[in-house]
Amino acid sequence: MQRAKQQALKNVEHVAEGVAAETLPEGKLFEIAQSIGDKRLEELNVEDTTCGYCAVGCRFDLYSDGEEILAARPTAEEDAPVNGISTCVKGKFSYDFVNSDDRLTSPLVRDENGAFREATWDEALSRVAEGLGAIKDEHGGEALSVIASSKATNEDNYLMGKFARQVLGTNSVDNCNRLCHSSTVAGLARTYGYGAASITTEDLELADCILLTGSNTTEAHPVLATRIKQNVRDGADLLVFDPREVQIAEYATQYSRVKPGYDAVWINGITRYIVNNDLHDESFVAERTTGFEDVKEAVQEFTPERVEEVTGVPPEEIAAAAETVAAADACVFGWTLGLTEHSHGTENVMAMANLAAITGNLGKPGAGVSPFRGQNNVQGGGGDMGPLPDNFPGYQDIADDEIRAKFEDAWDCDISPEYGYYTTQMFLAADDDDVRGMYIIGENAALSEPGVNHAEDVLRDLEFLVVQDLFVNETAQYADVVLPACSFVEKTGTFTNTDRTVQMVKQVMEPKGDSRPDWKILQDLANRMGREWDYDSSAEIMEEVSSLTPLYGGVSHERVDGEGGLQWPCWDEDHPGTERLYTEAFNTENGKADLQAVGYSEPAEIPDERYPFTLTTGRVLYQYHTGTMTNREAGIRQYSPNNFVEIHPETAAELGVESGELVTIESRNGEIAVPAQVTDRVGPENLFVPIHFADSAVNRLTDEEHLDPAAATPEFKVSAVRVRPYEGKAETMASFDGEVAGGAD
Repeated sequence: MQRAKQQALKNVEHVAEGVAAETLPEGKLFEIAQSIGDKRLEELNVEDTTCGYCAVGCRFDLYSDGEEILAARPTAEEDAPVNGISTCVKGKFSYDFVNSDDRLTSPLVRDENGAFREATWDEALSRVAEGLGAIKDEHGGEALSVIASSKATNEDNYLMGKFARQVLGTNSVDNCNRLCHSSTVAGLARTYGYGAASITTEDLELADCILLTGSNTTEAHPVLATRIKQNVRDGADLLVFDPREVQIAEYATQYSRVKPGYDAVWINGITRYIVNNDLHDESFVAERTTGFEDVKEAVQEFTPERVEEVTGVPPEEIAAAAETVAAADACVFGWTLGLTEHSHGTENVMAMANLAAITGNLGKPGAGVSPFRGQNNVQGGGGDMGPLPDNFPGYQDIADDEIRAKFEDAWDCDISPEYGYYTTQMFLAADDDDVRGMYIIGENAALSEPGVNHAEDVLRDLEFLVVQDLFVNETAQYADVVLPACSFVEKTGTFTNTDRTVQMVKQVMEPKGDSRPDWKILQDLANRMGREWDYDSSAEIMEEVSSLTPLYGGVSHERVDGEGGLQWPCWDEDHPGTERLYTEAFNTENGKADLQAVGYSEPAEIPDERYPFTLTTGRVLYQYHTGTMTNREAGIRQYSPNNFVEIHPETAAELGVESGELVTIESRNGEIAVPAQVTDRVGPENLFVPIHFADSAVNRLTDEEHLDPAAATPEFKVSAVRVRPYEGKAETMASFDGEVAGGAD
C-alpha cells in the first residue's frame, strides 16, 4: 500500500510534464513541483471530480492540502468516460481563482453612501428578502426575474427554478443557454424531440465522416478535438465549414470558407445535391421520417450558383461535401455557436437536422448530431433542470395543465401558465418597468449580454439587484447585495456534460471564508421568505429531481458515483441510461423525425457603405468566457493577456496598420479599441474578436434587439462594423506580439 501511495505521488508530480513545459512559465512549474514535493500524500485530500470549465465533462483527481488545489491528475480511465487520461490546460492548471486575493468570502451590502461594506449573512439575507419581497408585494412576482447559472450544479439549478416559481412567483427565470444553444434546443426538439446531442462521445472516433461548422474545436473543446484528430488520422473524413480557417481546419479533408450569417444556405445546398442525385437513405427516410417531400421542394432554390452567390462556397465544394457525407456509413454532424448565435439560429439547426436525417445518420454507432456545449453544466443546469421561462425540469412545458398541476402539488404553490421573459427580454422589459428586480447567480451579464451598453444602464437602474458569485465582477458592481458562492471544488453535486452524461462533482476543499454553496443560500433565503425548505444535502435534492423529472427518473448520487456516470434518458433505477438517442424511435408523437422545410433569413445587420465589415466573435484556448476565472491565473494571462482583432492582410494594408497596432472598431451600438492581429484566418471582409476581456468588451458592438423568433437567441455572430487606426496616444500594445492564437466557437 505504501509503495502504491508513493507511486501515486510520483504520478502527481510528473503526469503533466510534457504539456506544462510548453504552456507554463518556469516559475509556475517549479512552484507546482515544490508545493507537491513538500507534502506527504497522506496529508492531501484527493477526490475524483468533474471539470468546471467547458461541458466536455473531463474527470480527474484533484489534490488539495485544504488551502489550495495543488494538482490535477488523470483518474482511472474507466471512471472518465469522455476524456480518459486527457485534460486541457484549463482543467489541468487553472485553479488560482479559488484563492485569488479578490475572492468574495463575505456578503456585501451597499451602504447609504453607495459603497459596499461587509455584512453578516443574517443582515445580507434579510436585505435580499426585504428588497425582493417589496417589489413582489407592490408589483407582483412577474416584476422579478432570476438568471440562473450554467456553472452551478444540477441541484443548485433545480432550486433556482423552484425558487423563482415557488418563492418569487415568477416564470421569468433563464440562463446563459439563451445566449448560446437555445436555438439548438428549439431546432432539434422540433425535429427529433430532444434538444440535445444524440451521440455518445465515443462516436467521434467511430464515425467515417465528421462535418463541423461554427466550431473551433481545438480551442473551445480540446479533448473532443483530440478524438476527432485521432479518427482523421485513422482515415475518417473531416469537413469544416466556417468563416475563419480555424485550427481544426488544418486537419480537414475539406475546408470551405463561408460568409457569416448564411449557414442554412450551404446546408440546404448540400441537401439539394443529395436528394436530386438520389444519394439519400431511402429506407430511413420512408420508415423513420415525415416531411421529406416538403424539404425536397424547399431546397430546390439552393442551386450551386445561388449558394456560391450568397455564401461564397464554390459548387464543386458543395458537391464534394455532399458526396462525402452520402458515401459514409456513419457521419457525425457537430457544431457550436457559429451555427446558433444568430437571429435565425433555429433555422440553421433544423436545416442541419434535415441533412442528418435524410442521410440516415441517426441512432447508430458513429452517427448523429452533436452540439458541443460551452459551459460546464449548460446541458444540465442550463436546460435539464428547468431554470427556464417555458419549461419545468426535463423540458416539461409549463403551459401543460397536467404537468403544471404536478409541480404545483409538489411545490405547494400556484404557477402561471404564461411563459416568462427570456434573458435578453428581461433587459428589454426593464426599459418599460415590467422587470424591476433581478437575482443573478453565477452569470456576468454586464459582459455576456448583447449590447452591454444597454445592459449596464438596466443594471444601474433596477430597483433591486442581487448578485451571487465568486467575485465582485462587472455585474456585481451594480448590485444592492452581493452573496459569496462556492466554486465547484468546494461543493458536492452533479454536472451533465455535452453528451447527456450526469457525473459527480465532489468537494475537494472547504468553502473559502464565509462563502456557501448556492443551494444552501437559496434554502436560507426561501425560508426567510415564508417557505420551509429542509434539504440536508445535494443528494436529497437530486432525489426530488428524479421524482418529478422522467428523463432523470433513475438518476441518484449513489448510482452516478458507483457507475461512473449515467446518460439520460434514464427512466428508473433499473435503467442503464441511454448512450445513443433514436435507435428505435424519435421522441415525437408519431415516433418519426419531423423534417422541417426551411429556407433562410438574412442577418439582422448587413454590411453597407458606412459599416462595410462583418464582425464575428468567439473563444480562445487560454481563456474562458468572460474571464472571471482565467484572468486570475498568471500562467493563462501570460499566453492570452489582452484582447485583439483578427484582420486580413489586404484589409490591414488598406488601413495602414500592422500587427500589434491599435485599431478602433465601431458598430451602430458602440465602439472598442483593440490591437490588430494581421492574419489570413479571416477573409478580407470579416473581422474576429474574442469574448473574454472586460476592458474592451466585444459585446459593446453587438445588438440586443434582433432575437431568434423561436429561441430568443441574440445575433452575436454577425455585426456590421467599420474599423480605423486608433487615434489616441497609444499606437501599439507592448505585450502583444501579433501571434496570439484565437478561435471562433
